[in-house]
Amino acid sequence: MTRQISRRSMLKASGVAVGAAAGLGAAGGPAAAGARAAGTGAAFAHPGLLHTRTDLDRMAAKVKAGAAPYTAGFARLTANRHAQSGWQARPQAVVYRGSGTPENYSLLYNDIHAAYQNALRYHVTGESAYADTAVAVLNAWSATLTAVNGSADRFLAAGLYGYQFANAAELVRGHGDFQLSRFQEMLSKNFGTMSDDFLVRHNNAVVSNYWTNWDLANMACVLATGIFCDDRAQVARAVDYFKHGAGLGAIGNAIPVVYDEEDGGLGEWLEAGRDQGHALLGVGLMGTFCEMAWNQGIDLYGYDDSRFLKGAQYVAKWSLGGQVPFTASTRRKGAVGGWSGSETVTAAAGVDPSTTRPIWAMIANHYTKRRGMSATYVTRIAAKAAPEGGGGDYGPNSGGYDQLGFGTLTFTRDRVSEGKAAGGTTSSSPSPGRSASASAPATAPATSSASSPASASASASSAPSAMGKGGDLATTGTGDIVAWSAGAGITALAGGLLLLRRRARGGQ
Repeated sequence: MTRQISRRSMLKASGVAVGAAAGLGAAGGPAAAGARAAGTGAAFAHPGLLHTRTDLDRMAAKVKAGAAPYTAGFARLTANRHAQSGWQARPQAVVYRGSGTPENYSLLYNDIHAAYQNALRYHVTGESAYADTAVAVLNAWSATLTAVNGSADRFLAAGLYGYQFANAAELVRGHGDFQLSRFQEMLSKNFGTMSDDFLVRHNNAVVSNYWTNWDLANMACVLATGIFCDDRAQVARAVDYFKHGAGLGAIGNAIPVVYDEEDGGLGEWLEAGRDQGHALLGVGLMGTFCEMAWNQGIDLYGYDDSRFLKGAQYVAKWSLGGQVPFTASTRRKGAVGGWSGSETVTAAAGVDPSTTRPIWAMIANHYTKRRGMSATYVTRIAAKAAPEGGGGDYGPNSGGYDQLGFGTLTFTRDRVSEGKAAGGTTSSSPSPGRSASASAPATAPATSSASSPASASASASSAPSAMGKGGDLATTGTGDIVAWSAGAGITALAGGLLLLRRRARGGQ
């Protein structure tokens, strides 16, 4: 007896809708999103990436009041070495990432996290020294950086550090000394453009060559850059790709199988067949994408019957050591017009339940607090990971800097009071924070350090099969050699397609 599986259509053979605005006003999104997509002049909300003005005010008020768990989350922030005023930037004219290059990208991600953490600390305490430090770091880079280069890993650098740069700058965009237009130009030229190109051309590889997290990093950059630079067409492209893109980051390809309720109603995360570290990275990136869109009135959390929640639940249960169903898949690899091959995965990879990333508070609070839905496994793993730290708290390699973190402080919220039924899929529309783009960051009430383990451990993921050098979970470029096989019994391959087969209940 075969398992009954609801599945999306397979990957598109090629191409991506570039410049399409169709996704913004689709079912599930509020009218405001459609207005933006139509170019009616509605402004983007600022601050409005991962944090709105309402969010920032809530953090400040809760910490000032000594409320838990905000105080524990704030303590993680203040203890981080990056969150100290006076941090000195080390800007580079060219940033390199990837084997065979003079890698210096660690200078970039350390400075980005210092800027973000100082800006966040400013909004909680109102102490101007932290805002000044963040601005100094960001201005130094926008005055110096001319290119992001390297191996294929340059696209990871563009995606990951582009979305993070935008989020750090968004928190101080109204500061009197911040060089906004110069930073927008630097961000767009060196990060947004490269990420946009990756989603269209995939480094001249077949569309399924790069795993889910590659697409998601670049999708997050395109969206964040579009919002930060008030580019509606760019935001529309990112949202359309999330819904309909050809690559493995589009939601129907990242979560290709949704199981019936008898199997928990879980959505299989494609990279669960690869390793735990990259699956966690991908879930965190998709959550980041959804959160940034939500804060601009675009509901992707609820898209396709809350498909992302089902995928997050799958990864949470699996990462906690639980048994999850798995449907075998094969993806095509290789260069367009060059070498080709395929890789088959037939089971979820092994996990270490102590391994985590600071990604869960954001997802748990959205579904359970904003929407009043049930998210059992996500809630459990979020509680286990709390209080979440940030860059510098999860190991010294770049995987420990893939997420901005501090979700216990930034995303904890009270439950909605509209009386929505737990487990329902209908919810209120997003409500972006009020715009503050034209003024300096509001002074908060004054008050008084892609990745691996939970707690303060610096060890990398226990699943090394597809990891880059040095246990770096995010390094998955040209040096990432993964064993593959034809996979007897798998449906024949078409160019660039990921194909699935059903597994019988007995697992044969």
